[in-house]
Amino acid sequence: MKKNIHPNIYKLYINCSCGKTIVVFSTLKKDFSVDVCYKCHSFYTGKYKISNSKGRIDILRKRFENINLKF
Repeated sequence: MKKNIHPNIYKLYINCSCGKTIVVFSTLKKDFSVDVCYKCHSFYTGKYKISNSKGRIDILRKRFENINLKF
């Protein structure tokens, strides 16, 4: 490897609002905070709800079915 061309790698602490601290390695020099992480996000905790958007799609199609768009 060539010397003095690669960026420095630092130990970085990411703090979540739930209190979890995640340690990663990055070229950033500053620690930062996030709102959600894998410990508190609803998708990972099993509290995730899938919304049924079929009704919304049907309403949209019905609204624009008379418009003839040619691409």
